[in-house]
Amino acid sequence: MEVMSNLVTQNIPNYLSGLPVPKSIGGWFKLGVRDWLSLVPLGAVIGGITYMSYLAFCPCGRVCKIHINNSIEKNNAKVVHSVDVEDLGETSAFCRCWKSKTFPKCDGSHNAHNETTGDNVGPLVVKKKK
Repeated sequence: MEVMSNLVTQNIPNYLSGLPVPKSIGGWFKLGVRDWLSLVPLGAVIGGITYMSYLAFCPCGRVCKIHINNSIEKNNAKVVHSVDVEDLGETSAFCRCWKSKTFPKCDGSHNAHNETTGDNVGPLVVKKKK
């Protein structure tokens, strides 16, 4: 714990006080190569913290790795089903939750999913005009 205490109370303040930070905007243009090189570690730390904060708090910074379809035709790159309109009855319900055992037809599996997750997913209902 003493190492951490020395790092926070002595080493970091000494490092920061020795950095060539100009007092004006024009001073940044007068810095030499050696001065810029001494600012690189600080810039890297600030950039790293900014990037990690972006990944942690910005939803668009994270890649969604959750698959909606967990079991239906996983060997296909894209699941596509065609249905003839003539084969439909008066009404037909098609699954939109990917949990139906009779996919692409809906079997009501979304009801259990909605109860456990609080979601509101339901089927696509197709009706013939009268």
